[in-house]
Amino acid sequence: MQFLNTFSKSRISWLLLLLCIVFFEGSALFFQHGMKLGPCVMCIYERVAMMGIAFAALLGAIAPQYAIIRWAGLIAWGYSAVRGLQLSIEHVGYQFNPSPFATCDLFVQFPNWAPLNKWVPWMFEAYGNCAEVVWTFLGQSMPQWLVIIFAGNLVALALIVIAQFFSKKTNTILDM
Repeated sequence: MQFLNTFSKSRISWLLLLLCIVFFEGSALFFQHGMKLGPCVMCIYERVAMMGIAFAALLGAIAPQYAIIRWAGLIAWGYSAVRGLQLSIEHVGYQFNPSPFATCDLFVQFPNWAPLNKWVPWMFEAYGNCAEVVWTFLGQSMPQWLVIIFAGNLVALALIVIAQFFSKKTNTILDM
């Protein structure tokens, strides 16, 4: 735990998290533009949750040695990972338990102050079907992989949060 405590206070840990998210987002864009797999509304919302984790990583990387910054990054990471897990579980339900009464929206709905699908349509515009399984790897659909990825983020986050309470020094604003 001491290692995770020390590691979470280094900029490299937060940049490593960011690198993972860049990889996942890059993969999503490859699926969309390279393989021509149209993202659905849930895919876009899951993408936004990934961006939330990227934001958390950038926030934590600012000054991870300061508890207030580190905890802000951890909280943002946790919120984004929980929302991503909720969305991907819902998406799996659309794919494997189809119902005419439970469907995803036809269009993405962003707040008026942040219409991402208008600002960056190549990344945030949805034109796929949420219930359609268009890609699998090792028997898992894309939303099922996202469940694994977001759950993995939450496990890593839980370990790092627990490690915050294992410091060799007296707890100060820099240590906790």
